[in-house]
Amino acid sequence: MAEAVVGVLLGKLSVALMNEAATYASSIICKESSELKALFGEIRKAEGELEIMKAYLHDSEKLKDTNEIAGIFVNKIRDLAFRIEDVVDEFAYKIEDNKQEGFRAKMKKMLKNGKTWRRLALELRDINCKLEDAAKRKDLYAMPGMERGARDCDHHARTTNQTSCFARDEDLVGIQDNAEKLKRWLVGDFEERYKIATVWGMGGVGKTSLVDYVYRIVKVEFDAAAWITVSKSYKVEELLRKVAREFGITIDVSNMELRSLVEVIRSHLKGKRYILVLDDIWEKDLWINKIMDVFPTNWVSRFVFTSRKYEVASLATRNCAVKLDPMGENHSWKLFCRLAFRNNDEKSCPTELHDLAMKFLRKCEGLPIAIACIGRLLSCKPSTLTEWNNVYEELELQSTNNVIPGVDTILKVSLEDLPYELKNCFLHCAIFPEDCLLKRKRLIRHWITAGFIKKKESKTLEEVAEGCLNELVNRSLLQVVKKNEFGRVKCCRMHDIIHHLALEKAKEECFGKVYEGPETFSVDSTRRLSIQSTNIEPLCQSGVTHLRAIHAFTSDVDIDLLRPIFMSSHLLSTLDLQGTKIKMLPNEVFNLFNLRFLGLRYTEIEILPKALGRLKNLEVLDALFTPLLSLPEEVAKLQRLWFLYACTLHKERTLQRYGGIKVPRTIRNLTGLHAMETIEATLETLCDVASLTELRAFSVCDVKSEHSLNLCRAIMNMSHLVHLSIAALDENQVLPLEALCLPGTLSKLVLQGWLEKKRMPRILSSWLHLNNLSKLSLIFSKLDEDSFSSLKVLGGLCYLELVKAYDGKKLFFSALSFPRLRRLAIWSAQQLNRVEIEEGALESLEELMFTDCPELNCLPYGIEFLKDLEELRLEDTAEELIEKLRQESRGHQDNEELVKISHVRKVVIILSEKNIRERIR
Repeated sequence: MAEAVVGVLLGKLSVALMNEAATYASSIICKESSELKALFGEIRKAEGELEIMKAYLHDSEKLKDTNEIAGIFVNKIRDLAFRIEDVVDEFAYKIEDNKQEGFRAKMKKMLKNGKTWRRLALELRDINCKLEDAAKRKDLYAMPGMERGARDCDHHARTTNQTSCFARDEDLVGIQDNAEKLKRWLVGDFEERYKIATVWGMGGVGKTSLVDYVYRIVKVEFDAAAWITVSKSYKVEELLRKVAREFGITIDVSNMELRSLVEVIRSHLKGKRYILVLDDIWEKDLWINKIMDVFPTNWVSRFVFTSRKYEVASLATRNCAVKLDPMGENHSWKLFCRLAFRNNDEKSCPTELHDLAMKFLRKCEGLPIAIACIGRLLSCKPSTLTEWNNVYEELELQSTNNVIPGVDTILKVSLEDLPYELKNCFLHCAIFPEDCLLKRKRLIRHWITAGFIKKKESKTLEEVAEGCLNELVNRSLLQVVKKNEFGRVKCCRMHDIIHHLALEKAKEECFGKVYEGPETFSVDSTRRLSIQSTNIEPLCQSGVTHLRAIHAFTSDVDIDLLRPIFMSSHLLSTLDLQGTKIKMLPNEVFNLFNLRFLGLRYTEIEILPKALGRLKNLEVLDALFTPLLSLPEEVAKLQRLWFLYACTLHKERTLQRYGGIKVPRTIRNLTGLHAMETIEATLETLCDVASLTELRAFSVCDVKSEHSLNLCRAIMNMSHLVHLSIAALDENQVLPLEALCLPGTLSKLVLQGWLEKKRMPRILSSWLHLNNLSKLSLIFSKLDEDSFSSLKVLGGLCYLELVKAYDGKKLFFSALSFPRLRRLAIWSAQQLNRVEIEEGALESLEELMFTDCPELNCLPYGIEFLKDLEELRLEDTAEELIEKLRQESRGHQDNEELVKISHVRKVVIILSEKNIRERIR
């Protein structure tokens, strides 16, 4: 990955050279200017040499595993690039640090600076000499195949269709028989209450793909469904916490003891029809002796295990085990053609490529993951003999004796074909734990602050980064787990084989290492550290000078033990402590002048001191869901801050209310902010945030009527806004929206507070230009039948949520209203007793939910017109309706009501007071 290292370094060199003139101006001593001149000369020289090296490295890296000379050369360039990065980062650190000092302090430092610049210049001169020597040697010892040069196709020039990022059922080949078996075992006979099905075989053979395909089909037949990926280094408590979260248990289980955790899970599953998938189990003992007794078996329960081991597969209920072998020739060919020629309507192989395609397949040895990787790689290439032959030759160069013992080599070809910015993004994913879900937003912010993402054309850095994520998904290097309401990737994961490869590559390239305990661990020259063990004392006994990032993935990290690392790693750029139990940051953290990302989400941080202002390069400050109540005035010194997240979370019965934090008047100086959530409204604060014209996401709470003018002026200035959330001080406060002019870029709007009925038509008529508005959440709005009808002008809505927002008795949907709405949720409509849906209304509705509507005693009139409706959920509606549906589903009454919803695939009824929770369809 030397090419990736050099790519990021070139960006840093460019920034340093752009600041050359300003740096001279700030130097008031002639001798210091002379030393700086020499240093800048060496920086320019290094930049020129590395520009040439970068293109050369793209091909030479592909040879390094099989060509000793190539390996030596690549490793040499990578090490020299790291040394240059250290020089440039120290230079930037010293320059910026000096700029912040007062005159006297600056004069004292000037005497030292001349020596610093001279030392750095000499260091860089030595490195440049070694770069020149390496360039001469590469010509002397020419490497085979290098004459082909770089042959990247420009993947980013292609238009990326959002839907193409997700796994397609038509790409699943040869699984039909096994899928039918598995479906029959799971849902064919519910008279058999308890059943275990297992799928086993070698890594990459398609176990997870098969089970995922069936799981997505059958889970709607269950009241509760959960999918858990089991890591080799699992802990029972953490595993069960995941189970609880996946089953939708709302109680906070993060600090719950094992006994209590078991009782919560049992209680939640009692009386339910449920299914649990445990993906990638490595030992039989996990089930037999550790978690089997947690799950009640006197109800309909289904378990699916995937594993590489027969002993785990033997846990299956009689004859309910599937052994997956590599695919046969026919299925391999079919899958290969679907993927390699996915852009062609015929999905067929041209005659001239047939023989070469068969060669690729022979190397894949019937392994679906290998076929998928090589097929998708080829789909990005022109379908010509020359291009395909080039890929095959690269594959040959990495193979030993023309035989591939496993899939690693094929995956490496796919990896090496990545553009350098994607290589960095891919390896970054490896530092997360094996079974960790990778959230889109978190990944994007890490990538941006690490310098992996460069702005392209008119796109923002976030858009470029999301494009990189989609590209990794397209290349089968990441798997989509969940999409959001807009169809975008919400979270994804790495297949365990790919994760293993990426982690090994990250270690080899000094990109990053995982610390899982003190046994024989050495940080060496690695740049990123992933802490996945609570025992970190041995790790911190000596300083680590080269670190650029620390990620903690265990909640019980003793932050004080990291002090030695903070003191020695003064060039650290990322510190992500999300989910740890820390209450205070050590003072040493605020000396990390190079810090770009500070992640404190879900920690117990109560205060951020004035020293926060020393983190001049900070770009992301994430303190969501912490006890933090305010930010110091010094936050305004963080002029490079892009993302500012901080709020508390108050849980109520029917909604989650986010509490804001107090921000200082100086917040107006952070004009580069793209996101700010969630602030506490005051007249002064709302006046100040009007200066933040670059915001894409803005959330404000505790709004009063007196804030109307300032709030409207502020939001009118936010012409790029995409997500907006406004919460009134309490449910009886009127939201001041009459003068509010929303930007046309808005796609998600959350309003919490009273909406005046008389002014609703006028307000909503001013929103007709909001063509991008897809999601609207209204809370405490006090709508009635007339004011609700005003919402119909928002014809582009896909998601509508009313929480304690409707006070009327009748809810009417006229023909053609809300044509794109896919999900409608009505919460706590205390007087609602009748819902009418005209034919032609809600034509796209897929989910309909009524919760805490005690007067609703009949199904919506016209529900039979909703042909796309997949799920109906009635929770704590009138007992009369619940009991009527229960009786009809058991055949005790005429099925008049059930006929109306016979087309709905899933119908759930819940009556909390009587502990009734049933799925009747």
